[in-house]
Amino acid sequence: KNSSIKPPFFDEHKLESKKYLLLTLHRPSNVDKEFQLQNLLEQIKDSAEDLKIVFPVHPRTKLKLNQLNISYKNLLPIEPQSYLKFLYLIQNSLGIITDSGGITEEATILNIPCISLRDTTERPETIEVGTNELVGNDLKKLDSNIQLIKNNQWKKGIAPPLWDGQTSNRIIKVLCDYYNQ
Repeated sequence: KNSSIKPPFFDEHKLESKKYLLLTLHRPSNVDKEFQLQNLLEQIKDSAEDLKIVFPVHPRTKLKLNQLNISYKNLLPIEPQSYLKFLYLIQNSLGIITDSGGITEEATILNIPCISLRDTTERPETIEVGTNELVGNDLKKLDSNIQLIKNNQWKKGIAPPLWDGQTSNRIIKVLCDYYNQ
């Protein structure tokens, strides 16, 4: 674990490591129609049951969320977090539910189960060898995948080839080789 990753607000919200799900939503297909957003949130809350759901709310989503009549029960909406605080949330979550492509990469590297509320991804390696699964807007798939996470039955992922933090070194070598011809 990286010591520069900062813990956010755990005490004030009585959060415990591996006892919450992390949720992010911002894509128009998930948040622009209030009905769609409401259904997703209700399904996630119901499937999570007693697990808290930490929900850093994107400004785009906040506009729609304010228009919904939703019970917050186990849903904990918070302000967007700095990168290091957000990494802490990822690293300590039981699993992630997101429509972000980038978060699927962090989840894969940190070996955290990740459910993508998308039909496609620009990062297929996060599904092929990583910890990510696509469910689109299928509420039954969403529920069954949340149950897999809760029951510790999620697939084991590995870091994709070349995801070793050495990319800059490889780029420098290619450039040096090219210019030293």
